[in-house]
Amino acid sequence: MRAQSLAPAAAGATLLAFTTASTAAHPREPVRVEPVSRVSRVSAADLLDKLDACEPVSTGRYRTDADAPADIPVCGTQDAVFWKADIDIDCDGRPGSRCNHTTDPWFWPSTAYKQSDGRYLNAETLPFIVVPAPSRIWDHRAHGVGAGSVAAVIHDGRIQYAVVGDIGPHHLIGEASYATAKGLGLRPDPRSGGAPSGVTYVVFKNTRVTHIEDHEEAVAQGEALVRKLVRNE
Repeated sequence: MRAQSLAPAAAGATLLAFTTASTAAHPREPVRVEPVSRVSRVSAADLLDKLDACEPVSTGRYRTDADAPADIPVCGTQDAVFWKADIDIDCDGRPGSRCNHTTDPWFWPSTAYKQSDGRYLNAETLPFIVVPAPSRIWDHRAHGVGAGSVAAVIHDGRIQYAVVGDIGPHHLIGEASYATAKGLGLRPDPRSGGAPSGVTYVVFKNTRVTHIEDHEEAVAQGEALVRKLVRNE
């Protein structure tokens, strides 16, 4: 893991600012989609084929790690934004047996967004991704992306549906929760897990699950949105 999602010195103020601004991340009413039958799932290969060409929506490029080159753009389609990077493990949020100060030297007991009951997210059990803090490189809020936006993470033929649940450093990209990595069949250890490359993150614009912790709804919306993107339905 490169670094904790938010610097300790500014965490309180920054988290409050992003939480307060979360509703501004959705300039229009969120897109609501009906659940899709399990038999109509789209393959990871079909989805990647649809995202083969990149039309950059970021004005600059991101690094995957502090010492890596800045060569990753955020790309866009009419309905989604996406990027191709590595996956570092975000263990921040409510501590548990797998995510705590002992297992993760960068652990921070909070996330940028909270559950509907006011508690911070649980990285061990909830698949979520991390988006970079708004900057001159890119501001996710201007593209209808914010707390609870529906995401699909693709690696090695698998699709893991998730939500936007945390905010990371403004110059880095490529991070997701312990549960996301585990769902992709990757080693989710915050010290040495994840994957160095080959991970595609897709976030659907102006979408939001009713309760950020409701993974079943994220899957239902995600499957329908992916099918619509791939099959132009």
